Amino acid sequence: MSDPPTGETILVTGGAGFIGSHLVDALVDNNDVRVLDDLSSGRRDRVPADASLIEGDLRDDDALARATDGVDLIFHEAALVSVERSVDAPTESHAVNVDGTLALLERARVEDARVVVASSAAIYGRPEYTPIDEGHPTAPSSPYGLEKATVDEYARLYHELYGLETVSLRYFNVYGPGQVGGDYSAVIGVFLEQARAGEPITIDGDGTQTRDFVHVSDVVQANLLAATTDAVGEAFNVGTGSSVTIRELAETIREVVGSNSEIVHRDPRPGDIQRSRADVERGRTELGYEPTVPLEQGLATLAGSD
Repeated sequence: MSDPPTGETILVTGGAGFIGSHLVDALVDNNDVRVLDDLSSGRRDRVPADASLIEGDLRDDDALARATDGVDLIFHEAALVSVERSVDAPTESHAVNVDGTLALLERARVEDARVVVASSAAIYGRPEYTPIDEGHPTAPSSPYGLEKATVDEYARLYHELYGLETVSLRYFNVYGPGQVGGDYSAVIGVFLEQARAGEPITIDGDGTQTRDFVHVSDVVQANLLAATTDAVGEAFNVGTGSSVTIRELAETIREVVGSNSEIVHRDPRPGDIQRSRADVERGRTELGYEPTVPLEQGLATLAGSD
């Protein structure tokens, strides 16, 4: 495994948000770290005192220029992460997720800065097979998935056309401390709240749907590896390689909380995919990525937190 970046000037877009703030925490002791965040969903108090916060939007030329001036490395976490919102407001979602990323890549070209891009398993749409490898066809089923597929392709193209060092990381269902809402793993937060309150744990559908839940610390690991890898211009899945049914998830959460909550089923969500599990072999081979947090351990940690 390669060493994490040290002594560099680093920008984390969305660094006041869930994943971004964990990245900042991992980087700030040994680097000059800047955060660009419009604080629409991120929180100012998540940015450490030793990091610089630039409050602004990726699409604001002045804020973006100040944030990227002289940077060596960019972790691009800023996004409108909501399938539902992308369906309701596709123009806005596209502007944030695609136009904002394109503006960032252009600034990275000027600065000759490596860019590690947060992509998503949503690019695959309804899987044809599992585990899903990086060669799986992309058939997004939402504007958000299409936007992330576009961002993923732009990162690859900027490497091919301009020699820009880019790496795309396709996140599966990320969870961990500090997560608030969102489409990735909001189900974990909902189930935890219901179990703690002794309320019924509500499952959409029959609960046989499978998901690959990856702890945010392993997502940070993948980002740090992508920051120094020679495998630029490529995309990598970031998951665990294991999956769990939503029913099993509910039962595990009930157990780790020590709750007597009843598990009840509601009507299935329209368009919900049935199976999802990452193939992480390419990340193992080319990045040295190895997921380290088993789901039950990660859930037990969350269950014991406020």
